[in-house]
This record gives sequence, C-alpha cells and structure tokens, in this order.
Amino acid sequence: MDSAGFSMKLWPPSLSTRLMLVERMTKNLITPSILSRKYGLLSKEEAEEDAKQIEALAFDSANQHFDKEPDGDGSSAVQLYAKESSKLMLEVIKRGPQTKESAEGIVSEKVKASDETTIFDISKGRRDFLSAEEASELLKPLSEPGNNYKRICFSNRSFGVDAAKIAGPILSSLKDQLTEVDLSDFVAGRPEEEALEVMEIFSSALDACDLRYLDLSNNALGEKGIRAFGALLKSQKNLEELYLMNDGISEEAAQAVCELIPSTDKLRILHFHNNMTGDEGALAISKLVKHSPALEDFRCSSTRVGSEGGVALSQALGECRNLKKVDLRDNMFGVEAGIALSKVLSIFSGLTEIYLSYLNLEDEGSIALANVLKESAPSLEVLEMDGNDITAKAAPALAACIAAKQFLTTLKLGENELKDEGAILIAKALEDGHGQLTEVDMSTNAIRRAGARCLAQAVVNKPGFKVLNINGNFISDEGIDEVKDIFKNSLHVLGPLDDNDPEGEDYDEEADEGGDNENDLETRLKDLDIKQEE
Repeated sequence: MDSAGFSMKLWPPSLSTRLMLVERMTKNLITPSILSRKYGLLSKEEAEEDAKQIEALAFDSANQHFDKEPDGDGSSAVQLYAKESSKLMLEVIKRGPQTKESAEGIVSEKVKASDETTIFDISKGRRDFLSAEEASELLKPLSEPGNNYKRICFSNRSFGVDAAKIAGPILSSLKDQLTEVDLSDFVAGRPEEEALEVMEIFSSALDACDLRYLDLSNNALGEKGIRAFGALLKSQKNLEELYLMNDGISEEAAQAVCELIPSTDKLRILHFHNNMTGDEGALAISKLVKHSPALEDFRCSSTRVGSEGGVALSQALGECRNLKKVDLRDNMFGVEAGIALSKVLSIFSGLTEIYLSYLNLEDEGSIALANVLKESAPSLEVLEMDGNDITAKAAPALAACIAAKQFLTTLKLGENELKDEGAILIAKALEDGHGQLTEVDMSTNAIRRAGARCLAQAVVNKPGFKVLNINGNFISDEGIDEVKDIFKNSLHVLGPLDDNDPEGEDYDEEADEGGDNENDLETRLKDLDIKQEE
C-alpha cells in the first residue's frame, strides 16, 4: 500500500479510552499530594463525578476544534483534549472538596454553560398538540446559523404531520452535528396513520445521523412504528444508548429492531421496559444482546418473558462481561431461567445493581443466584429479590451472600415467606459492616416480634440509613412498641406499619404448643454462624 495514501485517524477516541481517562483522573483526584494538603482531598464519590464532568467538557471542546481542524487527522484535537482535561483537573483540585450545601464549583458551572449551548429541550413546556406555526416558532433556535446543538429532546410534545414537516428540514440540516436524540412520547393522541407518517418524516430527516443516544420510548410503536423508523435505525452503527420502553414491542417488533440496527458493538445501555415481548420476542432481543459486548446496563423488565425467553436472555448476557446493572423484574422466568442466569453471573465482576424481583425464582432459583453472587460482584450496591416465593430454606444462602456484600446500599426482599427464621439470619448478616446501607425492605414476609426486633437492631446504628420497611407482617403490639423504642431517636427511619397484622394468619401450631415461639426461635438462631467459604 502507498504510505502517502494511508492516514491514521486519531479522533474521536474510543469509549474505552474515554473511560480510562475518567478512571485515571479519579485516581489522581483522590491521591494525596502537596496541593491536596493545601486545598483538601476529594472523596472518591466526588472525584468520580468531577472526573466524568471534566472528561465531558474536554471532549466537547476537542470535538468542536476537530470539526474546524484543517488537516483532519485529529492530532491537534487529541492535544487539546489532554490539555483541557489537565487544566480542569487542576482547577478542581484547587477548588477542594465541596459539601452538598456549598455553591456549585468550577466544573458544575462550566457544564451548565456548556449544556445551554449544546442541548435543545422542549419537553419542559406544557403537554399539547403542536401546530405548524407553534413548531416553527419553538424550533427557531435550531435554525440559527452556527448553533452548536448536539442533543435534542422533543419529548412530551405531540407532533402532527404539519408540525413534523416543519421539523423535518430543520433536523436534516443538523444531521452532521447531532449525537443525542430523544423522541419519546412525541406523537401522543395521534391516530395511528398520522403517527406513522410523522415517524417516517422524522426518520428520513435524521437518516445518517451518527448518534450515540436514541430514545423512542412511550410511542406505542409496535412493528409498524419500528419499521417507520427504519431509515434512522438502519443508519446507526455507533449507538451507545438505546431506549425502547413502553412501546408495544411484540415478537415481530423485537425481530424488526434486530433486523434494522446494523451494529450494536458500542451499545452500553439497552432498555426494553414494559413491553409485550414474550418468549419469542426475548429470543430476538437475545440475538441483539449477544452482539453487544460493551453492554453495561440492560433492562428488560415487565416484558412478559417466560422460562424459554429467560434462559435465552440469560445465556446471551454471558457475552456481556462489562455489565454493571441488570434489571429483569416482573417477568415469568421461573426456576430454570434463574439457574441459567446464575451460570453467567460470575463473569460480571463490575456488577453494582441487580433487580430480580417478581421472577418466580422460588427457593431453588434464589439459592443458585445467591451462591454465585456471594463469590462474585464484590462492589454490589443494590440487590432486589421481592416477590419470589422465597422461604426460610433459602435464608442461609441469602444471608451468606448479603454478609459478603459490604457495599450494599439497598436490599429488598419483600413479599416473600422468610418468616422470623429467615429475617433473623438476614439481620445477622447485616450486623457487621455495611456502612453504606440506606434501605432494607422485608415487608410482607410473615415476620413476627423476634424477626422485627433483630432487623431493627441490625440497622439502627448505620450512619446513613434511611428506611426500614417491615410493613405487612405479623408483628404483635408489644413487638411494634419494641421496634419503635429501638428507633426512638430516629423514628423517621422506620417505615409505615399500617398494614401490619398483629393477629397473624399462619401460626405454626406445633411450635405454638411448644411454648414461646418467638423467644425460642431467637435463642436457637442467635449463635448460628453464616458460613462463608474462604
């Protein structure tokens, strides 16, 4: 090959390069230095947030420079990217750590100023049907020469054909600069035929946009709507975020999505919440997931997926090693799909949030998942497993998992059948450490006085704890008084108890005949160790 005809493109940097820079800046911001001794050392949480904002600002500046760069290879954009990052990081170090009550810092102010010039958002106005005249007036800033809008949000406004015909040419003129498009809920109340025509107009106008973010949620798309956006979807090769929530995504619509989008190699966030996808649709989505190796956040909740689709989705997620957040709530997975998911969980070393409520996991599926989670996901912050018919049989496995998850902020196990035996084990698991815990939900678990008391004692002294939900249980009046006394200095932390039933409905008759059931149970369990493998 003739070297004169070969040109290496240095800009834009890859997503992994950008994330690496954020990590490096975070580390620098929390590392003690001469400057930090003078101005103060940032917490990891504040440093991470500042690093993300610094990178975004530096990237925007360098990207604008690259658009005007005469040589076009991106070398000067890379230099500017590094220079801006370094300059902003020094400003943040000299600003020092901030409290939430303090004034906004350098980065926040610059981000706000940057957002004002790059984001065009009409969603905050009143929800109404747009006429052509209103659309023309509302979209005027997008027509101004030299505007720098990269992100547009047309959500919450209903476009008819006349308004869409005004918007179309304007959007078409911006297709070389747009990177984020939000068209959620933008044809509300329109007849199907008109809505589809509007979608086609927008799709044609945005065809060939090199988007990173696309939100088409809340539009009752179905297969017809997905195909109406065909031109737009077919041109997307670099999408990082895709939202198709509450869109009537059926089996056929899911297959259309997979057929139309040419590449999901860079996709980090994929949300399919509240659709009628079913098992066959889940099989189609699984193919999309399988080809999304960069996926970090996957949501497929409330989509009517059963065991077959759950197994397929679980297996597909095995190709996504970067997952940090998984939300599969409110489906009909069952035990088999739960076990299939447990077989891939161990590869998600960076997992921080997992939502597995209302999946019919039962004890077998829950135990399988808990056993794997105990040995993996060291930074897990959110664990939700409400409504899975979990009994005290699964409590030892759950407790061992919870004891190992020292970064937990939220634990939800409501609407199960853990009873006092399970509640006491869970409480014991939470006693030591767990300094970041803010919420525990053990509501509707047939818990009585002993279990309620142990849970209250386990969380009452956690520094940032916000709410303990033990409503809907069978706690005696004396037990309620006991719990309130434990929280006497922080009653606001104790959730409502108006659905508690002191009489209970499922006493164990044999245990009752044996004497004081609550005290006996607590005695038997108080010295029980939660076994953890070395």
